[in-house]
Formats: sequence, structure tokens, C-alpha cells
Amino acid sequence: MTTGIENVEEQMVEDVRKLVEISSPTYDVPAVALAIDEANRQLGVRLGSVGIVKTVKDRPILHWGSAHPSILLLCHLDTVWPHGSFTPAWEIDGDRMHGPGVFDMKAGFVQGVHAIASLRAEFGEKLNQVAILATSDEETGSAASRGYLEEVAASAKAVFILESSIGGKLKTARSGTSMYRLEVVGKSVHAGLEPEKGINTTIEISYVIPLIAALSHPEIGTTVTPTVLSSGTTLNTVPGLAVLDVDVRAKTAEEQERVDRQIRNIKGVRGEFNWSGGINRPPLEAKASRDLYALAEISATKLGLPPIGQAAVGGASDGNFTAAMGIPTIDGIGAVGEGAHAPNEMASINGMVERSRLLAEMVRALL
Repeated sequence: MTTGIENVEEQMVEDVRKLVEISSPTYDVPAVALAIDEANRQLGVRLGSVGIVKTVKDRPILHWGSAHPSILLLCHLDTVWPHGSFTPAWEIDGDRMHGPGVFDMKAGFVQGVHAIASLRAEFGEKLNQVAILATSDEETGSAASRGYLEEVAASAKAVFILESSIGGKLKTARSGTSMYRLEVVGKSVHAGLEPEKGINTTIEISYVIPLIAALSHPEIGTTVTPTVLSSGTTLNTVPGLAVLDVDVRAKTAEEQERVDRQIRNIKGVRGEFNWSGGINRPPLEAKASRDLYALAEISATKLGLPPIGQAAVGGASDGNFTAAMGIPTIDGIGAVGEGAHAPNEMASINGMVERSRLLAEMVRALL
């Protein structure tokens, strides 16, 4: 039995175009709301009913289908791209769709909608077991949406994360992420008159940066990376405030907790050292994906597709949350392409159609 996807390639491309042409950086809530509204319109056209747009902590979340699903398709419609990052915003070059968020992950949303649409005639009311969630703050850690998506996911026996693939492979393990900020408060004075009476935060924070980086254990997949640093106000003033952001990735919860304990104990000699932030997403461990990955390969064979393949990656997603809840979770079943968060971002049209067929076949097996 075919999935019914093959005849709607043009519709899928048009749906992706409409979403991509709506610039939706995470920081611009009204802009993301416009993308949510367009996505909801597409749900109405393709699935015969629109979803509910909920506002959670001032951010929109689109929820279509069951309030207590057994199968959950999880997406986000925010992007990392500031307005005007791509000129033109949408372009097709052969099989390649280009534009901000096309790979991460607007094509994935369209794939999910069309996969469920292809099953309507066959399953009818049984699709009441399915839900689609599209959030608007995933790229910055899902602080607003996490509680709601965990509440909806609690009843699920399978969660499909429609994030982009990695080299065409599904993501069966992801590192956990932690985000920290260190503020060092010193004392500002005139840099030319009496600098010795100040507490120079540029100097003080420079002493501890190597200590922070030394918490990394890359041989077991733990990275602790100082990233954004700012200090001082003017050329002729001893800096009185320095701020450092630190990105942490770890493959196990134990490593996340070790870094959390140790990083908070790092202090300097002079000035006031204040840590904030903490563990954001727990790891998505391979055991959470094992059964759904096996189903993906079985489904690919049934459809006459080549083996899919799997990969462990350092980036995190909302799948980390559902996997930590003990729910079978498969990630990276969205777009095939390249360039997530990069100027060469693109998604394959053929890959989009194939992966939509694959998702439909997997959902069929679970219904």
C-alpha cells in the first residue's frame, strides 16, 4: 500500500515556501506567531481541521489533534536567523530549496502534516490518537514550551522529532545541554588617573576562563566552551563588569551534574563572581531511540528505500525532554539537506517526499 504522498510534491514545496517566506527569529514573538498562523492554516487545508494556538508564558504553541496522544509529532517554527539574513528569502535550485529555516525545521513540519494527511482515508478516526505540536522557542532552549510539551507527551508511546537529519541519517542520540552565565563585578575607576584602585574585570575573568574550559572531557563527549564575553564600557575606564556565557554538552546525566557542581565553585581572587543558568536539556540516550530506529529501517525496506542510518550528535532538541521522560523518541526524521544555522541552509525536495512517506509508514505501523 502506498502512502499517498507521491502526488503532492508541488503542494509540499508550496507549503514550505509560505513558511520560509515568513521570517520567524525566536526573539520576535509577533513574527513567530505569523509562522504559527500559517502553519495552522496548512493544517486546516491538509488535515481538514485547524489546531489550537495556545499562549504559554507569552509564546505561541500550535497544538493539533489529541490532548493525550499515543503518537506525537513534535516541531518548532522559530529560527536562528535575524530578519533579512537571506536575499532572496526563498529560492529553488533543482532539487534544493534554500531559505532561512528551510532545513531547521520548516520542511520537517510540512513533512509531518502531509504524512498524517496521507493516512486520513485509511485510518479515519484512529488518527485521533495523533497530535502535532509546533513550538516557538526551541532555538533558545524551550523555556516557555517545555512544560506544555512534556504534559502533552506524557501519554505517548512514540515521539517523532521532525528536526533535520544529519547527512540523511536519523539522530538516535543527542548530548545534553547546559547554559551558564558568569558575571564578575569589579570596580570602575579612571584608567589613566588611578587604575590601581580599581578591580579590572577583564583581567579577573581572564584568570578563570582556562579553569572553566578545563572541565571538558572530550574523550567521553563532554565539552565546556566559553563563548560570548563582554567587559568594560569605554577605552579610558577600568572595567567594572564582565559577563561570560558558557556552553556545556555532555552525553550522560552524570557528566552534566559533575560539570554543574564544579563550574559553580569556580571563583576568582578579586571581585564578585556570580553564576547563573544550569542544566537545560538532559541527554537523549540511544536506548530511547532503539525500537523506533529499528522500525524506521523496517519501514524503509518496505517502501523500497535504501537504509537510513543513524548518528549521535552534539546538538540538543526537544526530543531530549521526551526521551528523559522514558518515552520512545526518534529524532532527525525531518528534512534531508545541510546547513543548519549556516548560510548554505538547504533542504532536498526529493528527500522531503521520501521522509514524509517514511514517517507515514512508521505511524501506520503504530496505529
